[in-house]
Order: sequence, then structure tokens, then C-alpha cells
Amino acid sequence: MKSNYRKIGDYIELIDERNTGHNVKNLLGLSISKQFIPSVANIIGTDMENYKIIRKNQFACSTMQVRRDKKMPVALLQEIEEAIISQAYPVFKVKDQNLLLPEYLKLWFTRSEFDREACFNAVGGVRGSLEWEDFCDMKLPIPSITKQQEIVKEYNVIQNRIDLNNKLIQKLEETAQAIYKQWFVNFEFPDENGMQYRSNGGEMVESELGEIPQGWMIESFTKVIKLSGGGTPSTECPDYWDGEIPFYTPGDLNQYYYSISTSKKITDIGLQKCSSKLFPPNTTFVTARGATVGGIAMAGIPMAMNQTCYAINGEEVNDYYAHQLTLSIISKLKTEAIGATFEALVTKDFDGQIVIEPAKELVDLFNEKVESIYNYILNTVLQNQKLSELKDLLLSKLSTIEN
Repeated sequence: MKSNYRKIGDYIELIDERNTGHNVKNLLGLSISKQFIPSVANIIGTDMENYKIIRKNQFACSTMQVRRDKKMPVALLQEIEEAIISQAYPVFKVKDQNLLLPEYLKLWFTRSEFDREACFNAVGGVRGSLEWEDFCDMKLPIPSITKQQEIVKEYNVIQNRIDLNNKLIQKLEETAQAIYKQWFVNFEFPDENGMQYRSNGGEMVESELGEIPQGWMIESFTKVIKLSGGGTPSTECPDYWDGEIPFYTPGDLNQYYYSISTSKKITDIGLQKCSSKLFPPNTTFVTARGATVGGIAMAGIPMAMNQTCYAINGEEVNDYYAHQLTLSIISKLKTEAIGATFEALVTKDFDGQIVIEPAKELVDLFNEKVESIYNYILNTVLQNQKLSELKDLLLSKLSTIEN
């Protein structure tokens, strides 16, 4: 171990400031992803004076169930000046910020290697809690404060670009969804004269879903799109397991509907040996079971998927329309499930959804309209993937940092 490694406990101290007088109202929780989140705890009848106050540039952590979760949740409060948090969470701060930057320490806690070491040291109880003394005995390299500032700045440049890209992706998605709603919900698509159809006297007819444009049909969701199941490849199919063929699972889901597992070019190598189907780019994946049931992703490259998902491709419609239609159907299913359990999706859930089937030429026009939006989103997601790899590389190099 290099000479500049020091014990964490030498540079931090516990804080136990209670919310006497109920002066702080903002209650936060701590997520497994090492972030502060709004608390969902039922606090009716709870004495909030016993909750701990955490202030800006202070940390909160959970030392419980570290071995079970294979991760130690620890987060730095930066966005706000103060909040309260459960008394079960240790709160600590850096003793001297002239020797150790809180932001630099946060980066060290972000490393997967830190979590592995914490898991190894977690021996307390059935679920494997980490004793505070063992946490303090863990070590990290502490270069000069100037070097710490350089590392934090470099990391923040990458993270800020990722955040900016995520905002751009969200705006582009909102744009595609707005066009879909305008055309296929409000029926204000362009008519033969380029005018909005419904507002300019477009002919409407009655249906079981209300008024729809003349010539459009009412069909089951699974008549409009193609719904397919997945499966886990055999261990005799090494091209799946070595990453040559990307494999989608619910764990790959992110909030921007895309899952790009690899940037490698997919070939036919090994496909003849495997029964699992390879789905084309722009396939929509829907999680059928588990904690992320109803989650939606869209493949940017050819991908396989496991049996806890459905794949959706356009049958009579293009994949972009199929993606937007799926978003609306899943949103409807989730709304209908309020007050009931929503733990799984089965084929009959999709069969039972009645949707409008527009004129094919209009769906094709929609495809042309949004294709550039989807391509831009995909390119931005790929850029974020590369930036995340660069961020991980920076974190991995912290262990060998020199002054």
C-alpha cells in the first residue's frame, strides 16, 4: 500500500445534532445508490426532535446490511443547507477541509472497490452490518489538497456534461411524445393541405373509444403490435455471456428508455447455437415482473432479452410509433392499478387493451417526423455511456494517485 494512504477515521468525526425545537422540517432518506431522497416514511405521531440534523458538506451513511446489499450507502449533502434524517444513520463530517475535501472523499466512496472492501469487512449480524470502527479503519490515498481539487474538478466536468445530456434527452423525449399526442390523441395531424385535421373540419366517426378520424380502426393492442417473450441463453452459448451479443434484463433499465449494453458490432457468430432470439434495433422492451415491472427501454442495437421481459416491435406500424403507443398503454395500466397490486404483466393485460389503429400512411409520416429525434437521443445516450466509462476510469485511478 502506498505511503499516502491514511485511515478514514483519522480525518472524520461523528456528528449527533438533534432537531430540538423542530426547527428543521425537510426529512430525507438515503438510497442504495448513495443519494439523498425525499423520505417516504410514515412520520404521523413521530417525535421529530429525535431526528438528526445534517448540514451542507456533511455525510450520512448506513452501516446496516452492507454484506447483503453488497454496497454501503453513503452520501454527501451538497444541494441544500440542512435537513433531518433518521437517527439510525451515522452523520459525520471532515475534520479539516484543508487536508481532505468532502467532495474528494465522496468520490472515494463512489468507487465499486470501496463497496467490495466494505462488504468484506461487514461481519456483524445475520445480514452483515459494518461496524463503525471497521469503517474508520478503512484507508484511502490522500494527496495534496491541490491534487484533490484537480481530481474533483475533472470529475465534475464529466458529470456536468452527463447531466446536461440527460436534460437534453428528456426534452427530446417530451418533444416526440408531444407530437404523438397531437397527432394520435388530439387528432391534429396534418391533413392533405398541411392543416390540423380536427380543427379544420376533418371528418370524424363514432367508435367505442369516442370520436376518431374516418378510416381509422379500433383494435386490440396485440393486433397492432408484435409481442414476443424472451429467454435466458444456455451456458453453451458463450457469445452471449462474453458480451459479444448484448443481453437485456430489467436491471439494465434506466429512466430514459434506452439500454445500450455494448457498442460492439453484432455478427452472426454463435447465433446458430443459441435458441434465444436476437431482436433488432428500436425494439421496445417492457419489464414484466419484479421491482421495475412496467419499466420501458428501447434497444439501440441488436439485443437479446431474458424471460422477465416482453419485446415489442411494430407489426403493421413502425417501431417509433410502437414505442410511443407502448408508453401510453403502460401509463394507462399503471393508473388503473392504483390501489391494487401491480407486480406482474401478462399477455392478457396487453390483449385487453383496445387502441386506435391509424391510417398507415400517417404512421409512416410520423416515423419520418420523429426519426431524427430518436437518432439524436440514441447518439446522446451513447455519448453518456462513454462519459460514464471515463468517469469510472477516473475513479479507478484514485487508488494509485500520487501528489
